[in-house]
Amino acid sequence: MAAEELRLLPSQRRRVIDAPTAPPLPEHDQPFLPLALGRSASSTPRGQRRPVWQREYSRTIAVSDALAALVGAVLGYLLRFGDAPYPAGPSVAWTMVLLPPVWVASMLLFRAYEARFLGVGSEEFQRVLLAGTTVVALVGTVSWAFALDVARGFVVVALPVAGLLTVAARLAVRRYLHSRRAAGECMQSTLVAGHPGAVASLVRQVRRNTDHGLRVDGVCTPGGGSTPELEALGVPVLGSLEDIAVRAREADVDVVATLTCPELDGPVLRRLGWQLEDTRADLVVAPALTDVVGPRVVIRPVSGLPLLHVDRPELRGVRHAGKALFDRGSALLGLLLLSPLVLLVAIAIKVDDPGPVFFRQTRVGRDGREFSMVKFRSMVTDAEKLLIDLREQSEGNGLLFKMRRDPRVTRVGSLLRRYSLDELPQLFNVVSGSMSLVGPRPPLPREVAEYGTDLRRRLLVKPGLTGLWQVSGRSDLDLEESTRLDLQYVENWSPAFDVMILAKTAQAVLGGRGAY
Repeated sequence: MAAEELRLLPSQRRRVIDAPTAPPLPEHDQPFLPLALGRSASSTPRGQRRPVWQREYSRTIAVSDALAALVGAVLGYLLRFGDAPYPAGPSVAWTMVLLPPVWVASMLLFRAYEARFLGVGSEEFQRVLLAGTTVVALVGTVSWAFALDVARGFVVVALPVAGLLTVAARLAVRRYLHSRRAAGECMQSTLVAGHPGAVASLVRQVRRNTDHGLRVDGVCTPGGGSTPELEALGVPVLGSLEDIAVRAREADVDVVATLTCPELDGPVLRRLGWQLEDTRADLVVAPALTDVVGPRVVIRPVSGLPLLHVDRPELRGVRHAGKALFDRGSALLGLLLLSPLVLLVAIAIKVDDPGPVFFRQTRVGRDGREFSMVKFRSMVTDAEKLLIDLREQSEGNGLLFKMRRDPRVTRVGSLLRRYSLDELPQLFNVVSGSMSLVGPRPPLPREVAEYGTDLRRRLLVKPGLTGLWQVSGRSDLDLEESTRLDLQYVENWSPAFDVMILAKTAQAVLGGRGAY
């Protein structure tokens, strides 16, 4: 730093650092958008202030919500009164003016701008739905109570459009946030506390997906000791479990995550929460029960104790019957729409390599029942015989044979595998009921023969044409991660979960990530 700058007051030095020619801003001062929306100084002490990018993210969401409501109101007016020979009454005019601020206020009331709900998960959109429904009820109640002449045609258009645009805008902003996080920006600095083995496991899991925004910058362990496993991960040990609050304050972290261990019992965690009250850090506690999420887990207070109530996984019932009906209908429609592509692929396979167009293989489905899975043939006709000589070169996860450059794959087959076109005929399996659109990967009988108790839970549901394994890395996944994802799907299935996986499948397939 230059001598002239050292003589400046802290406030003046801050302006020098913020100048366009200054070096990059610290993590907490990095903006969310290139052109920040309403950046201003805060009277909150710096140690308790949220990062700049996080505040700007919330402002961006609020502005997009207001614009969505305004566009909905204008569109509703134009569709209802655009060609009318008389102007709309004062009630409609006031509704148009008040809708944006009321819309934003409703989102604020239902805490749809809180940082912990933004950027990941479905909680944000559930709160948007509740807020939008409240505005609809409010408009109806007020117009009835005061006998206001608010055109129903205007309301029917304006409010649904506002809701759809709100969700679309939030999804777009979230996507931009995820792209920033993939580049290592807009992350939450995290301090993890617990035993080294559990800490290392959490660090690996956090690093698998950057969308959640957590970046582990340090850990605290019993006695402050490190292990080769932590050193290999490049995570510094900042202190012991008694130093968590001090180290969190010194490192100015955003999140303190504690893992289940005897040293961090209820009284210790309660005191830790008190010690972190004057910092920006949020305290999160990782339960011993993992990979069980969503509506299955609720807090159940018993005699002042916040107990986790875990519902049984939903493996039968009306919703599964609805899933089967949706699967078969969607697969049949998909076959009809994709029939030209199916015909083109079949011709390409036949021209490229003599032999059958389709490849059939016995797989294991729900409750251990075997079925014949059909795919487009992507290998030479004697692929099974050649497998004996190639098994030692497997790059798969232990149970599944995989090679990045498998010599048995044909030229057309390589292209089909890259974009998962070889799996299109599995739509016939979905129509027949042996498979589902979304589910665990359909295993081979020899794989199932090696299954333990945990892996056999994969067989409680139908295997899927796509699944969490498809959108999370496909063949790049090791056995442990593949098992975890399949079991996570079995334990937490829901219609919304299926829709999310289907939406992500197209992105994974078009990118060709993990396919070989």
